[in-house]
Amino acid sequence: MRDATLLYSGKAKTIYRSEEPGLLIMEFRDDITAFDGGKKGTMKGKGTYNCCVSTYFFRMLESQGIPTHFMRVLDDHTLAVRALSMIPLEIIVRNIAAGSLVRNLPFREGQVLNPPVIVIDLKDDSRHDPMLNDDLILALDIVSAAELQTIKQTALRINEVLKKFLSQKGITLVDFKLEFGKSDEQIMVGDEISMDSMRLWDTHTGTSLDKDVYRFDKGDVMITYRTVAMQITGGECEEVK
Repeated sequence: MRDATLLYSGKAKTIYRSEEPGLLIMEFRDDITAFDGGKKGTMKGKGTYNCCVSTYFFRMLESQGIPTHFMRVLDDHTLAVRALSMIPLEIIVRNIAAGSLVRNLPFREGQVLNPPVIVIDLKDDSRHDPMLNDDLILALDIVSAAELQTIKQTALRINEVLKKFLSQKGITLVDFKLEFGKSDEQIMVGDEISMDSMRLWDTHTGTSLDKDVYRFDKGDVMITYRTVAMQITGGECEEVK
């Protein structure tokens, strides 16, 4: 189904046009970045584990009636996804204060946020993804007030689904990023949901189980990604040698 027409190459994924109308091909690469691309590397198997975990979570959300762009698996690092008109917002749901929330605001590391906090950034690398509020989003005419409400409600619903599931696996969902797009005016989850877009802590030890291991040199990145992928999916991911 691939016609090999490159549409977009991001920091860790590449999007190709498909021969099938309305479908795109999303390839998870082994590239890894941090600090707005200031730190870069390549980790064999990273794309495979992120693809597997994203697939697992997309299927989980679909089973809960939450629409996503996922269609089917093409190989261990490639998915067929719906072509969406992407909304240039990053929706970050935070259950526990960490990362930039602690650096930029007077929260303490590990502070539980109840209810969860939604932070929305403009997806714009040239401006370093500035934080927005609802008024700015509406003034920029990015989405309507009703669409913004749908996005927020969906993000919180996803948070409840993932938080409950991960807690049963001994994993604390600290925070995670979502991106949304529209297909025939229906808002759907796009992009990915993986260790690259989530902050996960071991519930018992507080050990990082996500890209923070790479950001802050906390250990072996691929051992972490492999272990977490297997833990999340119950061993469904193909182990990369």
